[in-house]
Amino acid sequence: MNGNIFVDDDYENGRVLKWEANTNEFIIAMHVNSSCYSLFVDNNDTLYCSMREEHMVVKRSLNDPDITSITVAAGTGFRGSASNELSSPIGIFVDINFDLYVVDSENSRVQLFPSGESTGITVVGLNLLNPTINLELPTGIALDAEKNVFNIDHVNHRIVLFNSNLFQCLVGCHGEGSESNRLSEPFSFSFDRSRNLFVVDQINHRIQKFEYLEKSCGKLK
Repeated sequence: MNGNIFVDDDYENGRVLKWEANTNEFIIAMHVNSSCYSLFVDNNDTLYCSMREEHMVVKRSLNDPDITSITVAAGTGFRGSASNELSSPIGIFVDINFDLYVVDSENSRVQLFPSGESTGITVVGLNLLNPTINLELPTGIALDAEKNVFNIDHVNHRIVLFNSNLFQCLVGCHGEGSESNRLSEPFSFSFDRSRNLFVVDQINHRIQKFEYLEKSCGKLK
């Protein structure tokens, strides 16, 4: 909300940086020992980092002056497919109830970790009793106010929407390509306040914007 930006700077420096908009300066937000493939800050100013190589998600309160005070939010640190394990997690999202959603990439699923819990629940993926979506190496995730889950289906070059009653392909529904309605190995995405969608279209070396068109219903006469 303050216009601050958090940047993974682990490759050589082993840290996450915070760029403060009011000072135009970087400060260290977290020390890490593995790259953060996604970062998320919740409404309690807790910073989350998904460590793909370490198979876990860690977090730290930004209100704690000790920048080394890091705790594990999900995963055991070992690759696995059990409900408390992850395999190459990438995208993360924390809702208003502080429940953590993790894109468990190599398990091709999305795991929900209720606040304070270390055991996950599969909300998207083949582990469901009645699976409706076949994700392949998913990467990005976002939720809206109605808890609809938006996912990047990386290998299938598309963005999909899922809830308990619906599966819908939103973007890239006709296969890989470079046309304006197609994607090639998309990796991450974000919505703006007007619900427009911005996608990192990796192999096409571009960022694509897809405008939100609100549906309208005509009145019966």
